[in-house]
Amino acid sequence: MSTRKLSLPEVHFSDEGPIRHLHLDSIWIQGSMDTRDPTRLVHEYIQRMMAWTLFVAPDTVTKRQALQLGLGAGSLTKFCAKVLRMKTRAIELNPQVLVACRGWFKLPADTARMRVILADAAREIQKPEWFGAVDALQVDLYDHEAAAPVLDSPEFYAHCRRLLTEEGCMTVNLFGRSSSYTKSVDKIAAAFGKEAVWAFKATREGNTVVLAQRTPSRPKRAVLAERAEIIQTQWGLPATKWLRGFKPVFEQ
Repeated sequence: MSTRKLSLPEVHFSDEGPIRHLHLDSIWIQGSMDTRDPTRLVHEYIQRMMAWTLFVAPDTVTKRQALQLGLGAGSLTKFCAKVLRMKTRAIELNPQVLVACRGWFKLPADTARMRVILADAAREIQKPEWFGAVDALQVDLYDHEAAAPVLDSPEFYAHCRRLLTEEGCMTVNLFGRSSSYTKSVDKIAAAFGKEAVWAFKATREGNTVVLAQRTPSRPKRAVLAERAEIIQTQWGLPATKWLRGFKPVFEQ
């Protein structure tokens, strides 16, 4: 179980031209929104958190369920619910973050399609109702110092795997001044198996997105390329660019 402190950081925002940033008691950016286009995914690493779309038939996306661990500025939650039109749930520990997303970041009120659950993700995901129900699990859990992932253990990743459908994928943002990419990847591989783990190269800002499949597969390059074109055309994500730097971590 989580042993995190109950005291939660204050939430505020800053504007940089048309881009609005969410902060938790520090200069570190926890998420951003383009005020001209509130559903656009601003940051490259956030776009890459959608790489699970490469592993499913595009015409099945609307029939699937997404779950975010950590709301951030609500970017992934809005995108999955409003753009992809998926059933979408997000788990957020800090009530102030939810208030900020509704007030400053254009996050709609809960609906049948989209809902935010105020809870400790470590505990919530151990409820049987989630087991085998999630197609796209997106993990982006950082404290206000953004030093390392809040949850980053083989046990946590095993719990994440248990949530996924057979075709389900987990994407994780690995970033932080004291975090170790290699150690985190090894923990993910311990839970999912080495053959299930894919990763991008780090962004300029230092974010590395790792993807783990519930059921490992090696889609043919032509299949990935075809899906990437559809993803890019339908949803405006730079999926054809993804294929240049996205590959299995542990090559056979």
